[in-house]
Amino acid sequence: MSVVIVGGNECMVHLYKQLCEKYKCRAKVFTKMRDGLKNQFGDPDLLVLFTNTMSHKMVRCAMSQRKSHTIVARVHSGSMAALKGILEEHATQAKLQSGERKNA
Repeated sequence: MSVVIVGGNECMVHLYKQLCEKYKCRAKVFTKMRDGLKNQFGDPDLLVLFTNTMSHKMVRCAMSQRKSHTIVARVHSGSMAALKGILEEHATQAKLQSGERKNA
């Protein structure tokens, strides 16, 4: 499962990526608006928006780049507990769905 995290704290980028690895997810983290940001998102399965630490411009950019199958999770807090809750819900759900597809 691929995850794009937008917003959050710069000093926690490494921790965000480590937590995603524990849930067997590939993660890209963007804490600041940069030139060409919309070209770097790719095609994620899950888009996490930490709304407290991002600008309206970043929200618009992220939402315009998402694909129809991308799940969007908006969370006010950029904490590890908030990210863990999102990954717990969506990564385990994706794992169950892939297991059902293999058994079918």
